[in-house]
Amino acid sequence: MGIVVSISQIHSWLALLPLFILYYTFERSSKPHPTPYLRIPDTLRNWPWPRHLNPHYSICKTESAAWCEAFRAFSPKAQDAFNRCDFNLLASLAFPLLNKAGCRVGCDLMNLFFVFDEYSDVADTSGARRQADIIMDALHNPHTPRPMGEWIGGEVTRQFWENAIKTATPTSQRRFKNAFQLYTDSVVQQAEDRTRGYIRDIESYFDVRRDTIGAKPSFAICEIHMDLPDYVLTDPTIMKLTSACIDMLIIGNDLCSYNVEQARGDDGHNLVTIVMHEHKTTLEGALMWISRLHDDLVNVFLGEYENVPTWGLPALDAQVAEYIHGLGNWVRANDSWSFESERYFGKAGLKVQRDRVVGILPKKPIHP
Repeated sequence: MGIVVSISQIHSWLALLPLFILYYTFERSSKPHPTPYLRIPDTLRNWPWPRHLNPHYSICKTESAAWCEAFRAFSPKAQDAFNRCDFNLLASLAFPLLNKAGCRVGCDLMNLFFVFDEYSDVADTSGARRQADIIMDALHNPHTPRPMGEWIGGEVTRQFWENAIKTATPTSQRRFKNAFQLYTDSVVQQAEDRTRGYIRDIESYFDVRRDTIGAKPSFAICEIHMDLPDYVLTDPTIMKLTSACIDMLIIGNDLCSYNVEQARGDDGHNLVTIVMHEHKTTLEGALMWISRLHDDLVNVFLGEYENVPTWGLPALDAQVAEYIHGLGNWVRANDSWSFESERYFGKAGLKVQRDRVVGILPKKPIHP
């Protein structure tokens, strides 16, 4: 049976149409909806360390970039994207007081980190384990040629360390190798979590992330020309400073990398996702929680910084002062690089740094 509508009825409905539109608009605006942008908290608004660039940045960037590119670890397109990240800038911001030799080691290390990062990010657990073992074997045998046909990361590591030990003190070398073992093992754990689709709770995430962030081997480069005794770095105050610094680096990195990681479906190893999952909160709620955590860490670091002990040896006390200054500087360096390079925000980084807002990227389709 058909429906017959008179002209008068149509006119009546048309007269009511503005009211329907108003009601629909009100209903839509009053209901929660996904936020189309990400507002990045200004976590360093009160951080006293200013941006500081190593004066050898330009020459070390040229040398280290050419060295890394010569391995042909990436396709031309991927190499171009890698270069635009400018990991040499990160090193030169993170190690502003090192001489040219030290700055070059820092640049090479950052490039090595991200070569491993790019390959391990698409590896399963066994693949990441093979890569990690190759890296550590090369680190312990820097004068031994790598096997033919081996994954390129082995030769990158070998050449990096062969050059680094020319300038690094024995104590910094020992700490670096120990820290790098923890780092590579944690990357394998990250690959296992990713393969399983496992999302950690906040506490266990920090346990793993404190090594995957790569801060501990980086701090060994801060002391590359120093001879700090173990009792200094295991002092409770120094350990609190180190821990707070690492956690701030984790937060800074995860806030800036979250957008690109969620777009490609690789945000399971990111604090933003972890907090949303554990606290069953929104993106905004997670960002507020993380911002408060960072504020607490700032207070811890600045408080402990005023309580650093002295050991009664002027040369040692000077090295300790330079080392802990380096920790504070690392927090600023990581933040500055995150916005100045093109790794997370493309060419819009400085605008995002100023406005603290970036549009949420759409999810990339997953192809079988």
